Amino acid sequence: MGKKAEHNIKAYGKNFTSMTPGPFALKLRTCKIWQFIRFVIINIKMLIVVRKSH
Repeated sequence: MGKKAEHNIKAYGKNFTSMTPGPFALKLRTCKIWQFIRFVIINIKMLIVVRKSH
């Protein structure tokens, strides 16, 4: 793991580290257009799974 990846890791305790999202990930999580696209993709995948089971 290089220095670039290490800036996203913040320690909350001695033996615990957690990845925090970078600026690009935060932007995608708050973008309404991207959320709508993800919603459509997930629904299509669910329809495929349901169709296969019936």
